Amino acid sequence: MKVGVIGLGRVGAACALSLVVRGSAREVVLVDRTRARAKAVATDLRYGAPLCPEVALRDGDYSDLDGADVVMITAGINEKSGGATDRSDREGRLKLLDTNVGVFKDIVPKVVTAAPTAVLLVVTDPPDPLADLVRRLAGHDRVLSTGTLIDTLRLRVHLAERLEVSPTSVEALVVGEHGTSEVMLWSSARASGVPIAEALQDGSSFDDFRKSVERDVRYANITIIEGNGASQFGIGIVSARIAEAVLRDERPILPIGAYNTKYGVTLSLPSVVGREGVSRILEPAMSDEERQALDRGADVLRQVVQRISQKP
Repeated sequence: MKVGVIGLGRVGAACALSLVVRGSAREVVLVDRTRARAKAVATDLRYGAPLCPEVALRDGDYSDLDGADVVMITAGINEKSGGATDRSDREGRLKLLDTNVGVFKDIVPKVVTAAPTAVLLVVTDPPDPLADLVRRLAGHDRVLSTGTLIDTLRLRVHLAERLEVSPTSVEALVVGEHGTSEVMLWSSARASGVPIAEALQDGSSFDDFRKSVERDVRYANITIIEGNGASQFGIGIVSARIAEAVLRDERPILPIGAYNTKYGVTLSLPSVVGREGVSRILEPAMSDEERQALDRGADVLRQVVQRISQKP
């Protein structure tokens, strides 16, 4: 079981760390445009690796991705350096798209040549339209984006914190775009089967509760960046978990991004994840308001994908 990580900035390094600590793969290859950076990250991790599950970890070039089962692409400009940290800007992560399209057009053909059978996991923001680009460049459907799995976990954590319960007892989903148009499915959110509105304590206002949670979830990345310069560790763990589902052909249902023929674009819905990527997409029950919001988000994504597809 072999995984490649392309791009060893803060997110790529966090992905590598998570792969090693979790024992996600038997072999991990780190590739960066600056070979010295990849070598430094690999060396640093190797010093702690004896305390983790056995892994063969090394830096390399694209040719060293030969035989990889999963390749994570984390290269490109990030939110802080790309100016995507304004809460009032509805474009959000999509501001990074044009720059990162150029990066991906250089990287993806090299990855596909070296690892033609790998599942490609797009981690770089904005992951959904970039996954559509990768799908076109790679010429196959084994392309995923990390999508709204991280957003779903953020929602569960914030709900659990306010309800004073464990996040594992919270059932809640975020679907659509990993971005400002993401949709939180309040109609199906539960705490051990109890609707969230009924689980509130002390007669709290559900509307105020909902607005507060949505604000914290929707702008969680910006809050983290303001304090630490990058949102990296959560997405690193999420990326490792997706890789595990593919490598072990586990077939869990995860809210991650995959091309959806119904919507004509990559977006997140609960998806069965295994060796070939996503084999089945499920569409959960939604309120009319939630479905309309999902349709609007899909339309935004279709427009940006159409725009980048017209560029040479």
